[in-house]
Amino acid sequence: MSPKPPVWAYSLPTALLLMAPFDILASLAMDIYLPIVPAMPGILSTSPTIVQLTLSLYMVILGLGQIIFGPISDRIGRRPVLIGGVILFAAASFCLAASSSAVPFVALRFLQAVGASAAMVATFATVRDVYADRPESVVIYSLFSSMLAFVPALGPIAGALLADRYGWRSIFVTLGALAVLAGLHALLRWHETRPMGAAMSRHSFLSVLRSLAFWTYTLGFSAAMGTFFVFFSTAPRVLIDRAGYSELEFSVAFATAAVVMIIATRFAKRFVARWGNSGSLLRGMVILLLGAVLLGTGQVFGAPSFATFIVPMWVMAIGIVFTVSVTANGALEKFGDIAGSAVALHFCVQSLIVSTGGTLAVIWLHGDSAWPLATFSLIMAVVVLIAQGSLRYREHKRV
Repeated sequence: MSPKPPVWAYSLPTALLLMAPFDILASLAMDIYLPIVPAMPGILSTSPTIVQLTLSLYMVILGLGQIIFGPISDRIGRRPVLIGGVILFAAASFCLAASSSAVPFVALRFLQAVGASAAMVATFATVRDVYADRPESVVIYSLFSSMLAFVPALGPIAGALLADRYGWRSIFVTLGALAVLAGLHALLRWHETRPMGAAMSRHSFLSVLRSLAFWTYTLGFSAAMGTFFVFFSTAPRVLIDRAGYSELEFSVAFATAAVVMIIATRFAKRFVARWGNSGSLLRGMVILLLGAVLLGTGQVFGAPSFATFIVPMWVMAIGIVFTVSVTANGALEKFGDIAGSAVALHFCVQSLIVSTGGTLAVIWLHGDSAWPLATFSLIMAVVVLIAQGSLRYREHKRV
């Protein structure tokens, strides 16, 4: 059996138009929902803790589901996993729009996350199948990061406008409709890319988990994505509840951090080419540390405001871009033959760290302040820098 995947004949823009919607939808299901989070306890007749669970549970299942779907995609292929995932995501989204109490709402968020998880692992495994040994590999990860930066920029604004004009249920109807459109496009044009020998691999998880490089870069990805998770978990309470912003004002302020990410992504390729994977990760972590210090300073000496909460996040957004531009390549570099399983572990580990660590930070350190964000980012950046130092020492010792 040939280990080479079928030829992916699409141009890069066409391939992005086909693949990117599934990764964007998985993120959009978080971000478009943010403006109505403060109102959801009253809508569902439940507590703020349960509403926080609808955010955290989504992140947990988004990661854990990939442990299942990664090996499945290595065995049966990327296409059936993707199509099944998008059908489940769309169905759960439409049902969420019809929900009116806490228990079914939480259960449907669980199913929505399962569908998003399947679609994500199939998408990134396809990227790994097609672009791992091609010069477009660096470009496509940067473009994915750039497009995903638009999601937190536009998602909350879109959510606020939809909720204000058509009610909160329209947010989930929109997610379902977008999933249907993306699924129909994939059904017509997404062909299988799984390497023919992928299903023959055994002990794939064990080989990935033994890799220090995998852990170093996956922890770096966790630090970057966790920083954004804690930011959007705390931002509504800091800016709406404490600083007195309206939902639309909050969405615009929130979007400025994503705009900084978009601008930074424009220059990321140039800096990554100069610094390499290791140098980019190092600088990303140092910038996260700087942002954490600025947040702590603002918390001690100032009141919640744009200057003390959003501006430090601009600094951290630059660190996030430098980090996510290299973490996938760094973590998955040696595992092209088991791309589905490796991608699954990469996203599962980061989702678990982000959801558990981020949620604990929000709960224990007062989610209406900057302390959860500053503390999470500082601790994770230090852990990554230690892991990177160990990796460099091991590589130097081998030489």
